[in-house]
Amino acid sequence: MKKVLVATEKPFAPAAIAQIKKIVDEAGFELALLEKYSSADELKSAVADASALIVRSDKVTADVVDAAKELGIVVRAGAGYDNLDMEACSAKNIVAMNTPGQNSNAVAELAFGMMVFQARNHFNGTAGTELRGKKIGIHAYGNVGLYVAKVAKGFGMHVYAFDPFVDDAKIKADGITPLSSVEELYSTCQYVSLHIPANDKTKKSINKELLSKMPEGGVLVNTARKEVIDEDGIVALMEERKDFAYISDISPDNKAVFEEKFPGRFFFTPKKMGAQTSEANINAGVAAANQIVRFFKDGDETFRVNK
Repeated sequence: MKKVLVATEKPFAPAAIAQIKKIVDEAGFELALLEKYSSADELKSAVADASALIVRSDKVTADVVDAAKELGIVVRAGAGYDNLDMEACSAKNIVAMNTPGQNSNAVAELAFGMMVFQARNHFNGTAGTELRGKKIGIHAYGNVGLYVAKVAKGFGMHVYAFDPFVDDAKIKADGITPLSSVEELYSTCQYVSLHIPANDKTKKSINKELLSKMPEGGVLVNTARKEVIDEDGIVALMEERKDFAYISDISPDNKAVFEEKFPGRFFFTPKKMGAQTSEANINAGVAAANQIVRFFKDGDETFRVNK
């Protein structure tokens, strides 16, 4: 019997676990849970005889992969998968997947919650500004970008997008204006919503030179990864431009500098919260379980992210 291990330092909601168990049971598999664990050794021990692994933001390192003697598939319940060691998985012929789209609406709603909060001066009683009529640029037009675009149109914003991996015709079909370069996106839009992954090409790519192109009153909205931000560069920009604001779904390493120098011009969530809704929690876990069943039953590798 195949064993599906759900290993989560931050557990899924009980409702999600109940649905995951139902899917696994109906497939004739065994479900095992490792929740609120405190060391990598616990994970390595639990995964030793697992056929499949579901994680959230948990680190699946080369050591964990090496300990997983029976593992055929690991699924990151969420969109980002930089917590999975791709090279180690591929070396052992382990299929690595994510669950794209399951958290997208939650992330998009958070982005707009932060935007409204910043535009209205953190609700401090002073007059703020409105989003309606403003230009918003979507940097990377994937699942989250699509939801951000939909919400932005509801706010009455002018929506632009840049993504070299998405055909302009697709972006236009959604009623969005495609732009030809990242520089054009940043120079056109007062708001930029960032959705690029963190990899060797993108790390620290959002830098002072790029951000300085944004119009007056520029606001960078980051629900991606902090690694894509040149944190020293954004501090240097904000020292020069008193009109610029930075809002992010994760605190930068130099958060103390923002608190000292830029009060009212930034907002950082206390932890990464884009997927922290009841609905997203359930959706991602259920999708992961279904993908594992389809993989073992039908050989379906639709959402594979490694080679």
